[in-house]
Amino acid sequence: MRSVVARAVASAFLFMHVVTAVAEPVQPSRPVHTYSIVARDPATGQLGVAVQSHWFAVGPVVPWAEAGVGAIATQSFADPRYGREGLQLMRSGKSAPEALAALLAADGGREVRQVAMIDAQGRVAAHTGERNIAAAGHVTGANYSTQANMMLTDKVWPAMARAFEDAKGELADRLLAALDAAQAAGGDIRGKQSAALVVVAAKASGGLGDRVFDVRVDDSTEPLQELRRLVNVQRAYNFMNAGDQAMEAKDNEGALASYRAASRLLPGNAEMTYWHAVALVNMGRVDESLPLFRRAFATNRNWATLTRRIAKVGLLPDDAKLLDRIVGTAAGR
Repeated sequence: MRSVVARAVASAFLFMHVVTAVAEPVQPSRPVHTYSIVARDPATGQLGVAVQSHWFAVGPVVPWAEAGVGAIATQSFADPRYGREGLQLMRSGKSAPEALAALLAADGGREVRQVAMIDAQGRVAAHTGERNIAAAGHVTGANYSTQANMMLTDKVWPAMARAFEDAKGELADRLLAALDAAQAAGGDIRGKQSAALVVVAAKASGGLGDRVFDVRVDDSTEPLQELRRLVNVQRAYNFMNAGDQAMEAKDNEGALASYRAASRLLPGNAEMTYWHAVALVNMGRVDESLPLFRRAFATNRNWATLTRRIAKVGLLPDDAKLLDRIVGTAAGR
């Protein structure tokens, strides 16, 4: 009984601390005129947020997400405390609607805010203050919310909702589809400049895999195109990481399948080619590795120099004849 009471008191203290923190006066800055989406994939439990804005480096301002907790977009006259304290409240057990309601109630600047939250159970809440610059609004649906302010037309956020509902594939792909639909419907009245996308795992592990995607475009004439390119790059590196994990588990075929998938996404990437070759050597499949080493060395002969160095720390067998054979491919032998 004592532990139950203690937890209740601690929860109440946290709640009051967060609300008090947001109640502190905030001097409004220029609006982060933005369209964004927060969403959950019910099949995987992944949570995500994606955003585009005519504002430099929107990534550090609008999107917030934590594995197993929730995702938040805070925009218009953005207050980052909605992200930080919103996640803290959801981590303590509050639903997204409860967290947002508490923070809005304590915020004297609520009418210039636009905020959306989704929690790990898919509960959604959104707010568009009356003093947001038109066109502004939001749409909430099952496992998502789309929101926008300072748009060219009021078609933007409904177009995002339809695109997300209709899109197939991974959560990251569906988030990108929503951003593309926003731009096609008119987008920000002032144009486009930066974008960001974050996807986190359904459950927190404390490892690198908690953030499945975390990519940002700070300044570009075509931020959505660049964001899509970076998502593709990170997906390839996710496959590389999966291959490394398979190697640790002695699953050679699983590792090679992941490395091949990474190479298909980024066929000219010397880094991936090189470490794929290293993995083959460590599996005893030296003959299969040599064409890959040759390809990597052709991009930059420093990879050949690196090969002897990594053998000294155990990433390759420290066998002089083997290393000569590998490095010899740099000279076409």
